[in-house]
Formats: sequence, structure tokens, C-alpha cells
Amino acid sequence: MKTHLAAALGSVVLTAGTLLGAPAAGAQTATATAYPTSPFNIEFGATWTRGTVTWYNRSVRVVGQHRSAVGDSPVTCRTTWAYTLQADRAVIGMGGGSPIACGTIKPYDFVVPADKPGGAAYVRVCLDDGNLKDLACQLIARPRQLAS
Repeated sequence: MKTHLAAALGSVVLTAGTLLGAPAAGAQTATATAYPTSPFNIEFGATWTRGTVTWYNRSVRVVGQHRSAVGDSPVTCRTTWAYTLQADRAVIGMGGGSPIACGTIKPYDFVVPADKPGGAAYVRVCLDDGNLKDLACQLIARPRQLAS
């Protein structure tokens, strides 16, 4: 569907500005209950990515682990990539891709920009190969806020 390199470079620039919309790392831990979260588990053969999306106002944080059963080539290595989407499912931002697991399990923690009022309506999390080709994805809707 795409090559992520050019998109990743643009995403790094967007992410730097978007991080201002997300709480500081210490604040994320202290106020984690204030932000909704969504779990995900994506499997492709003997490989997988598992984790949690935390929904902020203008970004999402993706934290988890991915597994590569065999590490003999970029095609068998695995990484995780995520897209933030508007309500009409148009892409707002994208990011991830590091670290790459080759015959091992690796943790990841990255922020994806969603620089629109209200942030992302959806996140699509994908298990990618080492060439950043999407292998299997899961679409996750932003949790509804309960009225106080």
C-alpha cells in the first residue's frame, strides 16, 4: 500500500509539534486514568503485535510489544505502525516502525499525531514486516466519553 519512509520523515516533524498537545511523560503516568485507552492484539502466522492505544486530544500513544518468529530477512522481521484517522477515515497522521524485531520480541512506545480538533476518531494499528509493509491491521474506534 505504501512505503513509510517519506511518511515517517513527515510524521517526525508533525510528531515534534504534536507532542505539545500530549501531556509530558511524567504527566501521562500520573493522569493515565484521565485519558481513554483501547487494547489491541493483531496476529499474523506465528507473529503478533499487542498493546494499548491511549487517546489524547491531538495525538495517540501506542505502547506494546511485537514478535518476529524468524529473523532471517526483512520480510520475516516485524514492527508496528499506526495511523490516526478522522471520522470519515481519512488519514491524519502516521508513525511507528521502530524498533524492528527479528527473531525476537521487542517493546515499542511511540506517539502518532492527530492534529485536528477533537483528535483522532479512529486508529488503525498494523503489524508490518521489516520493509514496513502492512501485513495485518486492526481498526480501533475512539471510546465514547461517558456523560458526567
